[in-house]
Amino acid sequence: MSARTQCEERGVIQRECAAIRAQFRQADNGGRSHNLAKLLYVHMLGYPAHFGQMECVRMIASPRYSEKRVGYLGAMMLLDEKQDASLLITNSIKNDLSNSNQYIQSLALCTLACMGSAEMCRDLAPEIDRLLRASNSYIKKKAALCAVHIVRKVHDLGELFTKAARSLLTEKNHGVVHGAVVLITELCERNSETLERFRKTVPDLVQIMKGLVISGYSPDHDVAGISDPFLQVRILRLLRILGRNNEGASDAMNDLLAQVATNTDSTKTVGNAVLYETVLTVLDIKSESGLRVLAVNILGRFLLNNDRNIRYIAMTSLQKIVGTDHNAVQRHRGTIVDCLKDQDASVKRRALDLSLALVSASNIRSMMKELLSFLSSCPPELRSQTASGIFNAAERYAPSQRWHIDTILHVLTTAGGDVRDETVPNLIQLITNTSELHCYTVHKLYRALLSDISQQPLVQVACWCIGEYGDLLLRGECQETEPVQVTEDDVLDVLETVLQSHMSFPSTRGFALTATMKLSTRITENVDRIRSIVSIYGSCIDVELQQRAVEYNALFKKYDHMRAAVLERMPVIEKNSQGHINGETIKESQTVKVKPGEPQHLLFKRLMHSPWLNTDLKLMQPSTLSVFSVVATVTVYEKDGVTVTLSCEKQSDSGLTVTLTASNSTESDIRGFTLQAAVPKSVQLHMKAPSGDSLPARGAAKVTQMVVLNNPNKVQLAYLQLVSEVFDLSPIFYSFGSQNI
Repeated sequence: MSARTQCEERGVIQRECAAIRAQFRQADNGGRSHNLAKLLYVHMLGYPAHFGQMECVRMIASPRYSEKRVGYLGAMMLLDEKQDASLLITNSIKNDLSNSNQYIQSLALCTLACMGSAEMCRDLAPEIDRLLRASNSYIKKKAALCAVHIVRKVHDLGELFTKAARSLLTEKNHGVVHGAVVLITELCERNSETLERFRKTVPDLVQIMKGLVISGYSPDHDVAGISDPFLQVRILRLLRILGRNNEGASDAMNDLLAQVATNTDSTKTVGNAVLYETVLTVLDIKSESGLRVLAVNILGRFLLNNDRNIRYIAMTSLQKIVGTDHNAVQRHRGTIVDCLKDQDASVKRRALDLSLALVSASNIRSMMKELLSFLSSCPPELRSQTASGIFNAAERYAPSQRWHIDTILHVLTTAGGDVRDETVPNLIQLITNTSELHCYTVHKLYRALLSDISQQPLVQVACWCIGEYGDLLLRGECQETEPVQVTEDDVLDVLETVLQSHMSFPSTRGFALTATMKLSTRITENVDRIRSIVSIYGSCIDVELQQRAVEYNALFKKYDHMRAAVLERMPVIEKNSQGHINGETIKESQTVKVKPGEPQHLLFKRLMHSPWLNTDLKLMQPSTLSVFSVVATVTVYEKDGVTVTLSCEKQSDSGLTVTLTASNSTESDIRGFTLQAAVPKSVQLHMKAPSGDSLPARGAAKVTQMVVLNNPNKVQLAYLQLVSEVFDLSPIFYSFGSQNI
């Protein structure tokens, strides 16, 4: 066309289409083929050409071959099974399938295979079965491919072609055999009974394949020195289907597969295609162990190929079998790790997946060295996956706890911003449970915090450790690492830097403020500075941080007698669920247990100093008590030697005084005992100071506490519930159950 713009092109197309329509309407049109050919070109340019469908139908019915050829081409391009016009050519196709001219038969077969609907396939299937038995190899090849389309459209018709398909395997013509193999593959994939019947053809297929492998040069079938690689690939795929989960069929093809694997030239692309299909077949059937090793070695050679596509498919295949043939894949570990340096992003990603799958207890140190090196230079889109893979491998195969901690800290230092959310609580759990490394860990994290505060997960863990084990840092004694002389001001300076940094997330500031608060029980000379820091953040614009500071300030003032117990070290953590977001959620399945002989912690402390994000750090009232109707005296708790009684005294219509009395009948003292209470919003609660926080053994003394309740709205109350925690008694905190009073 001479059109210079799209607008001009549309004008030319419209004029040409109008002329073509006018000529189509003429009864005697000598240029019908030429006009339809032009319309097909218009269609290829993307313009509407549906008005030529009926002309295609008329030209297919023409007795002239030249018109039939263009008509059938137009039908394949302009018609599909959803259009009613396609049904109009069914009779013409049926007549042409019986034509004496093989080229006309070929046109009909190609058209049916391209756009035949289910109805057309049902009507013409007997004709296709007849042509499968014809003497003409050219027609049998086309009929076999047409039968494949029919089977895909109407599954029930597969049985019609089973017998003819098997007889085609005896043909000498490669095209006919190729069509037969494709048809048999389609039949076997869609019907298990047909699959069982065709397993008897394995010897025939093996013989055909051997003939191709050992045959000499044939100019009609040779491709880069390989005899008909297309047919070889198709036969290998069919053998894979027939040998899957069947020992007899697999045994019959083992020798052939070994012969193909060893005799096929791997220096050419076509040879690699045959080898790749051979490998897939070996790995998918019940093959011998030696043959499987040979298949893995072929994939190992693929990894050294200069073609990135070949390396990619090799690693994809190795990834699928690394679980079943782990030792065989391990032999190529060095080559796989080298692929991490590949410039292609897809190859690099596959190499990472495979490298992570190859990590084991025997190679953890060497593989982790390679993976950590890769992490420092890998693309941003792979850092999260790499970090997660390293964490999982370290958790499964870590040779020591110190190595485990060092590895995770290395990842946090290198790619802390790309780690998953559960990393922080998981690392805190690991550190907490490794008491012999507390000193080493806090020193190492302190150094990391001095170097860089941009990696937020690392900063969060460092702040948590400094808050928990700051006294170990201040001692300056650590056998595992070079000791650092740190003063109280140094530690507080670092935490203040985190609090004031624009890089710190709100959750990170929460960790830093909590760590600062916990240091108030671990240092001696800077408590006033800590109190000042806490007071400053009591007016912070961040509501969560402000609330936390207000609660901590209340500990300094109103509850200073509880501060030492509340802020003591966390116990051993046992985490039973996953999926936390930087620790923002504590689920019911998570429990905090205490080792025998260690003091247990208040529910208040359990929440406020959780290793998770500390978002549920609401300063609770000193008890959780729901009081409703009144009785004189009742025992509300009696377990493990601890007894709690409750006595009520009515002061007015809306006022009530409750006296809680606790005693200890065990042989050991209970330290840090406290009671907590909560009431509905309509009830006002005032708890007076308890008589003490220790329960002497053998009932030598009791602890009492008075609770004053005011019910101005006179809401009907019915039940009493107490929740408390007792120190040094059991691995879980006590719950005083509901009592009907």
